[in-house]
Amino acid sequence: MRLLRSLFVLFLLLPVALPARASETPAEHAANVYAQQELDAAPLHEDIPDYSLSPEDLAKAQHLSTIRVTLHFVDEAWGIISLVLLLWFGVIAWIRDRAVAVSSNKWVQGYVFLLYYSVLGFLTNLPLNLYAQHLEIKYGLSVQSWTSWLGDQGKAEGLLWAFGGLLLMLLFWIIRKFPRRWWLVFWFISIPLALLITFAVPYIGHLFNHYEPLQQSDPALVAQLEEVVRKGHMDIPPERMYLMKASEKVTTLNADVEGFGSSKRVVVWDTTIAKMTPDEILLVFGHESGHYVLHHIEIGFVFTLLGLLITFYLGYLFIQWALARFGARWGVPAQTDWAALSVLLLAFSLFGLVSEPIENSFSRMHEHAADVFGQEVIHGLVANPQESAQRAFDILGKVSFADPNPSQFYEFWTYSHPAIGRRAAFAHAYDPWTPGMEPKYFKK
Repeated sequence: MRLLRSLFVLFLLLPVALPARASETPAEHAANVYAQQELDAAPLHEDIPDYSLSPEDLAKAQHLSTIRVTLHFVDEAWGIISLVLLLWFGVIAWIRDRAVAVSSNKWVQGYVFLLYYSVLGFLTNLPLNLYAQHLEIKYGLSVQSWTSWLGDQGKAEGLLWAFGGLLLMLLFWIIRKFPRRWWLVFWFISIPLALLITFAVPYIGHLFNHYEPLQQSDPALVAQLEEVVRKGHMDIPPERMYLMKASEKVTTLNADVEGFGSSKRVVVWDTTIAKMTPDEILLVFGHESGHYVLHHIEIGFVFTLLGLLITFYLGYLFIQWALARFGARWGVPAQTDWAALSVLLLAFSLFGLVSEPIENSFSRMHEHAADVFGQEVIHGLVANPQESAQRAFDILGKVSFADPNPSQFYEFWTYSHPAIGRRAAFAHAYDPWTPGMEPKYFKK
């Protein structure tokens, strides 16, 4: 118990402690101050000098920002409320009874229960998901047909049922075998599983999008990306650089590095190539490269595992309390009952409310570091790194109708990246190559 308390404190302090270790350079500090002053000088949700929209697009950005924040909190609240209601009115227990009645074989019971539960979850979340997709189409962020969208939803649910069923069977076997230490045993087993999922991400992507070798369509861009790869000392050969046909579904932009080991690859969206210059694409790719070079993947993996350990332990405590208090009312007699899955998921949802700003603070810290790396790694490869970076963020924001100056509370609580206006202003001001300054990651 004392160990868990120490881990919980470490989990809370990690986003604060890590920035202290990776202290700001003078050039970084000056650019951060400049960006904050630019945001403070402008009214909330209005244009700033380094990222401004047309009056029509600004109105769209403001409207979308309000709806997105509202949907975010409504979705979180509904996830908790719907679980409580389904438990309270005996729906989860009814599903359990149907699954148990099908067969005495636990594998059949587990997969049938998860099938019913997944369908029920899909239906309860469908109105919000439909509205979110409607907004994406209305504002031109998505060009995906409803048939294609529903197909992707079906694929995701199918993967969840197939592989989630294996996890469900493993979890409940461990609960039966180690009733008081299942949270610790399952956590240990989750470590190689998380590594496997990270490795498999590039392969899963082919189920939802079309890819082709980037060398086939844009050999000139491949040559430029290779320069960034060499400067960042990454091992990604040209044959592992791909073009994703994102334009079949969305109008937004991206480029990233995904997977690890033999599955690691570069992916550039065709929308990015269509709307950005090569210099701006190098900045976006340089940012994503920074996550690998700065070991954000490994650090994030450790952070996630630490969070999972605490979450599993709190889930164990919550189940003991909840079943003792409400188990009879819910029709869930013990933690070995299939219906206890929903009680565990309820615990995870409640803990997620507390951990969300912590996780987002941690994420923003890494995203900012990757911005710095991206701007430095393209120095000498493009004519003007500051201008290329500022333009890249300006384009990224305009394409997605990003709020130029959102509430700093919303940014703190819900943003996994710094606000796009903050990033554009920082990029404009960040110049570590002036006399008296020093780059953070690429020394002069």
